[in-house]
Amino acid sequence: MYRGRVRWAFPHRVVEDDGDRFVLYLAPGAEGMSMGRDPDGRYLERWMSDEPPRRHVWRWHHILSLSQRGASHSLWHFWDEQWEFVCWYVQPHTPMLEVDGGFEVTDLALDVLVEPDGTWRWKDEDDLAEAQALGIWTDEEAAAIRAEGERVIAARPWPTGWEGWRP
Repeated sequence: MYRGRVRWAFPHRVVEDDGDRFVLYLAPGAEGMSMGRDPDGRYLERWMSDEPPRRHVWRWHHILSLSQRGASHSLWHFWDEQWEFVCWYVQPHTPMLEVDGGFEVTDLALDVLVEPDGTWRWKDEDDLAEAQALGIWTDEEAAAIRAEGERVIAARPWPTGWEGWRP
């Protein structure tokens, strides 16, 4: 969500909800909505506009996300379609708001991709810089987004024990 408008939405299966943590699964073939990226890889000008998202089919990865209520990130597990583990993915976002039948959250653009051997790298630093230039986030907000990623990197919450999970 951004300013009350859906920007990306896909149905997930609730795998676990213990009141503190919830685990969600997104399967290849799920039909949802996405803003998508332009041919040059950009999307944020459309993301902040009134343009609606388009129908989209999730195709490439099985994703299992672990989220703590009130947290400012989720930890995603990516597998390919043959269930070979691809990576962990730290997804900084606003704390998830539980709404009737789902969750609302704002993606904060900057992500951390963690390889199976534990090496990591920032992903989408250009998106964070563009979001600052467009006024989506201030310099202070961008610094807080990066700090959340750095906090998770320092904690190294992987492996999680969910790497062998299957639906």
